[in-house]
Amino acid sequence: MSSQEELTIKVKNVIEQIRPFLQADGGDIAFVNITEDNTVNVELQGACGSCPYSRMTLKNGVEEAVIKAIPEIRAVEAI
Repeated sequence: MSSQEELTIKVKNVIEQIRPFLQADGGDIAFVNITEDNTVNVELQGACGSCPYSRMTLKNGVEEAVIKAIPEIRAVEAI
């Protein structure tokens, strides 16, 4: 398994731990990919897709949790 595949598995695991909190508010998040510079791309779904606070949730919640768990990750972006 490549280091990129291992990183992907780790990121997906962290996202799975976060999903119930977003789902409780009618939203969801889906992993899309990891770029070559270790930026994680995600898709915000449901209520998160149109919520005015979704950017704050993404940066202060999701990104913070992912980087804390996996320091190699540079950023988390919604696409």
